[in-house]
Amino acid sequence: MATATFIHDGDTIDFTPGTNVAAGDVVVQNDLVGVAKRDIPTGTLGSLAVVGVFDVPKATAPGSAIGTGVKVYWDEAEAVAKTDAEAGANKYLGKTVRAAADADATVRVRLEQ
Repeated sequence: MATATFIHDGDTIDFTPGTNVAAGDVVVQNDLVGVAKRDIPTGTLGSLAVVGVFDVPKATAPGSAIGTGVKVYWDEAEAVAKTDAEAGANKYLGKTVRAAADADATVRVRLEQ
């Protein structure tokens, strides 16, 4: 019978970027999305938060308001959270924990994997 070996709690994951990553950058690795809590220089081992509550950028155009408890997806090309997965092009980020109006530049999201 195979057994699992505990590594760590999993609130963060190891990450070595191919280019510099700034604190606050949202990083997409296939279907795994995390946030850099500190700057991570190219080729240096760092970590990404995959659990927690973060204010992330959102569009500010008319009709861009997002309510509380809504699933949001990360649009890597536009670097904003959206409510539309766009046929899988945007990766699931989590659920909002506070509403954001059209004019708000950020929305508060609880990360989920």
